[in-house]
This record gives sequence, C-alpha cells and structure tokens, in this order.
Amino acid sequence: MASYVIEGSNSLKGEILVQGAKNEALQIISATLLTDQEVTVRNIPDILDVNNLIDLLRNMGVRVNRLSSDVCTFQADNVNLEYIKSEQFLEKSRALRGSVLLVGPLISRFGYAVFPKPGGDKIGRRRLDTHLVGIQALGANCEYQTDIHAYELKAEKLSGTYMLLDEASVTGTANILMAAVLAEGTTTIYNAACEPYLQQVSKMLQRMGAHIEGIGSNLLRIEGVKSLNGCEHTMLPDMIEVGSFIGMAAMTASELLIKDVSVPDLGIIPASFRRLGITVEQRGDDLFIPRQEHYEIDTFMDGSIMTIADAPWPGLTPDLLSVFLVVATQAKGSVLIHQKMFESRLFFVDKLIDMGAQIILCDPHRATIIGLDKRVPLRAASMVSPDIRAGIALLIAAMSAEGTSVIHNVEQIDRGYQAIDTRLNALGARISRL
Repeated sequence: MASYVIEGSNSLKGEILVQGAKNEALQIISATLLTDQEVTVRNIPDILDVNNLIDLLRNMGVRVNRLSSDVCTFQADNVNLEYIKSEQFLEKSRALRGSVLLVGPLISRFGYAVFPKPGGDKIGRRRLDTHLVGIQALGANCEYQTDIHAYELKAEKLSGTYMLLDEASVTGTANILMAAVLAEGTTTIYNAACEPYLQQVSKMLQRMGAHIEGIGSNLLRIEGVKSLNGCEHTMLPDMIEVGSFIGMAAMTASELLIKDVSVPDLGIIPASFRRLGITVEQRGDDLFIPRQEHYEIDTFMDGSIMTIADAPWPGLTPDLLSVFLVVATQAKGSVLIHQKMFESRLFFVDKLIDMGAQIILCDPHRATIIGLDKRVPLRAASMVSPDIRAGIALLIAAMSAEGTSVIHNVEQIDRGYQAIDTRLNALGARISRL
C-alpha cells in the first residue's frame, strides 16, 4: 500500500494541464468493442482504472497499439469469447468498476456477456438495476450464476423498444445505448443521462455509423444498424480534475492557470466555486485562479445558509462534492453540503474534524461546514484514502495544513489522477511517495 507524505502550508504557482476525462475514457474504450475496424482514441489519461480496462481488452484479444502516452488504437477483430468466461476475466472485472461498460458492447455484438458484481470505491451502494433492466428490455436473458458469482447475459438478437430509466444513470445510459446501436429497430430511452461524456460517446458512435437522435437531452432515439465502422475520437479534459485544481488553489492561497479546460463542458462548476467566494476568471479556454488569502461563502437572498447539492447534468456532479466540502472548511461563512446519490461518500469528514475542521455530519447524505476563514489552520494528520474523490479532498486538506501529513492507500487517488504528486510538485507542492 503506497502512501503520500505531504508537507503542508506551501502555495502553488504556475500552469497545469488537465488530463483526459476518466469517466469518458471508460465509456469510449468499451465502445471500441462494437466494431471490428480500427478505432483511434486521443487524450487518454494515464491512470490506473483506464490502464486496467485497456489491459482487460488486450487480454480479450483486442489489438491495442499505443502510439504515444495518450493515444491508442484499438481493433476488436478477434475477440476471444472463451476468455470472457474465464476466472481470470471475472477476477479482473471485479476489481474494476468500469468493466460494467463492457456488457452493452459484448451483448450487442456477440450476444454474450458476463458481469461479476464489481468492486471499486467504498462510497455506499451503487445500484446496477438500470444497466441490467435496460439490456433485458432489449431482449437479453439475464441469470445470476451462483457458482461464479456473476450475471450471465445471452441474446440471439436484440430488438429496439421503449424504456423509461428508473434513474438518469450515466453508465447505465451508456451501456444501454451501446447495446441499442446494433439492435434491430428503434429504441427510445426516456430519462437518459445527458452529461458531456455521454454526449461524447454518442457522437463517437455517430461517426462509427450509428443513428442517434436527441444527443444532449434526456430523450434518446436510436435506430439500430447492422454494423459499425472505425473512427477517430478525442476525449474531453476531466471536469473533476478542473474542479479539484480550483479548490486546491483556494485552499492553499495559490495562483494557478488551468489550461485547456473546455469551458462549455464544465457546466455550473465554475459558478458553484464562485458561490464559495473563490475568484475564477475565464481566459479563453483557460481558467485563472488568483491568489486569495480569504474567500467568503455566499448566502441565499433571504440570508439563509447556502446549500450545495449534486444533481443530474446540467446540475453539479457528485464527484466534486468532497472537494467543495474541504474547501469550505477554510472559507468565511457556513454551507450545507448535500450528497444525494451516495450514502457513504461523506464519511471521510471525521478525518477533517481530527484536523480541526468544524463540521456537523447531519446524516449519511448531509454535512454542515462552519468555515474558519483560515483563522485556525488545519492540523497535520495521518489518514487513509477510502475512495478517489475523498482521497483528493484529503490531499487538498493536507496541502493546506500546518505540519507534515501522511495519506495511506493512495492507489485510490492514482485510479483517477495522473501522476498527481509529480505534477503538483512542479508547481511548488512538497509531496513524496512511499
């Protein structure tokens, strides 16, 4: 288990380039299974989860050629279906939550998929009903096999249908979409997710020859085609990393220029940080965060306490609420953080309380943060990263704290952030890896 040793109270200064989007990468790489022709993907983040998915495809027989650190070609013209039934495949799939996105392409193109209940972050239950119910609606048969502890899906053919998703799940929508593009007839999906990354995979499928209407809305119509072609695709920068750098700059009184962020695809993220009193300046397609010694949380018009909550796009992504929470600890004022989706994602706040933060954990979904206006700096601490997003929040806290902190299990952070210690040290941070 690797650890970070962080010497706190160091400000950062300079420019930082944002990696490709992890959540998009998992969808895009899975979609390469839908064709036997070559697909070129650019701006791939060099992170653990994405590299593990690439290795899984390579083991399945997909020809993967890495042209550079962030560009790969994929050609799934000789997929080994026997490997998909192997214990090695099941073991690797369980360790990677993104492997769920293989189900749609596999059942659509090959009529067979195996789906072990995956692992991943310790952030509470993550229902998979949307994936399985949607694919079953297209005509797949799904049975749980107790001997291998996995769902087995089979289909002689898939047929288009109408469906109303029980939740606007991004990965659920992506899985159903990838299954539907090769199904016979028309599929209508209401309550579809419409996040930029879902729009990206939809546009990629269009370039491959899929017929999709309604991209960017919660109503998708897919007219199935018999086969798909190869294409080229460039992924968006990671909006979660953009938000993490904004929060990090504010907490450490740093001056950062965040480069090439694709501002139109950030939604309300910059505006939400401004509600915490953080100055976020747009300079073309870059964001500039000036050094701020203090920042003050806004209130509602009647003077009541501000609430920041996650919501389906175009609402605020739940992946950034951990960052908003830790940044608020050193603001002036109070805020209620409402994490609606995952009931365990706020349980890292006990570590922040140990560091001196004033936080009331109201219930598994809500926490009230009383900002200290940097009058009382956070204390250094030793802690364990429970998941990717809490891990980056704890790293931000440690970078702003007085003294030297240690974060264990940083493999969790590595799953979502590319060489984060090296990149931050180049800007003035002092982070060493053990």
